[in-house]
Amino acid sequence: MIGTLVNVVAILVGGSLGLIFRTRIPERMFKIVFQAIGIFTLYLGVSMALKANELLIMVFSLVVGALIGEFLRLEDRVENLSELLKKKIGSKDDKFSTGFVTSFMLFCLGAMTILGSMEEGMGNEPTLLLTKSMMDGFSAVALAAVMGVGVLFSVIPLLIYQGGLTLLAALFGGVIPEVIITEIAGVGGVLIIGLGISILEIKKIKVLNMLPALLVEVLLCYIFLR
Repeated sequence: MIGTLVNVVAILVGGSLGLIFRTRIPERMFKIVFQAIGIFTLYLGVSMALKANELLIMVFSLVVGALIGEFLRLEDRVENLSELLKKKIGSKDDKFSTGFVTSFMLFCLGAMTILGSMEEGMGNEPTLLLTKSMMDGFSAVALAAVMGVGVLFSVIPLLIYQGGLTLLAALFGGVIPEVIITEIAGVGGVLIIGLGISILEIKKIKVLNMLPALLVEVLLCYIFLR
C-alpha cells in the first residue's frame, strides 16, 4: 500500500499548490488550460485503447457495463456523494463535482494504476505507482487550478480503488494473465476517451455509468482468453 499512500500525498500536495495558483491565474487562462487537459485526456485514452486486441469482448463489455451502470445510476450516486462532501466542508466551488469526478477518473483508469497495483500487490517494489505519483502530483496542480478543491477529495475514491486493487493482487495476482490486464487497460482507455470528450464539452458522456464494463471485461476475458 506504500505506492498508493505516496500517490495520495502527491495529489494532495499538487492539488494544494494548484489552489494557491488558482487565485493568481486570470479567468481567461482557465479555459485554455481546461482544453489542454481535455486534449491530453483524449490522447491518453486513445493510446491505451489501441493496445487492446479483443475488440468484440471490449464492445460487449462496454455495452453491458453501461447498461448495468445506468440501472444502478452510478453517476448520480457519485455526484450526490460529491455534493454531500461539498456541503460538509462548506465549499461554494461550483466546479467541485467536476473536479472530484474528473480527477478520480484520470487518476484511476490509467494502465499504470492497474499494472502498478499488480506490481506492488505481488510483492515487488512499487516503482510504477511511485512514478505515477509524480505524474499525478503535477497533473493535480493543473487540475486544481482549473477545477478547484474537488480535486483534492478525489483521493478518497482513489485510495479505495487503487488500494483495493493492490490487496486483490496480493491475493490473486499470481493467477491473472498479462493478456487480461492489457484488455482491461484497453477498456479503461475507451472510458478515458469519453471523459476527454466531456472535458472538452463536445458532449456530456456518463462515463461513470460505464465503469462496470471493467468488471464485465474481466469476466469475459477469463471465460474466453484463458
